[in-house]
Amino acid sequence: MNHLQDAKVLKYNSMFLGVFMFMFGFLKYFEPFRTMFDVQITESDLPRLSIPLGKVGEMAIGVGLLLPACFRHKIPNLYRPIVFVASAGLVVNMGVATYVHVQPNVPANVLPLGIKTPFIPLFVMFLAVVNIYQACRGHSRRFHGRAEPAQP
Repeated sequence: MNHLQDAKVLKYNSMFLGVFMFMFGFLKYFEPFRTMFDVQITESDLPRLSIPLGKVGEMAIGVGLLLPACFRHKIPNLYRPIVFVASAGLVVNMGVATYVHVQPNVPANVLPLGIKTPFIPLFVMFLAVVNIYQACRGHSRRFHGRAEPAQP
């Protein structure tokens, strides 16, 4: 992949993940998602504090991925580090989601799409790892003296 394609992958992947995470974090404040999320956390024996932290965390990760992708030309030196941190947080978040999915006490009917196997969290985690790789790769190019083309 050339530099321009790498930048596009990071941009569009960040935008998709940002919208996805913000939307699902926001939906957890409303029924039936609110109850489903509460049951997921309670039945997986995570602390009750995980409920508000999970909601706010998902929305913060969404904003941390979406806004830098939209304003990357205004914050070129901060774009990749912000996306890196938000993507790393997303990997942790999806690690917890995977843990919840595999807990035997968590019923399938309170999980996304009613699927017990953690396909969705693992796929989102994969996309976050792609973001981390792209952010590091582009950042290391700057340090090694190779100029990066203007991002799309």
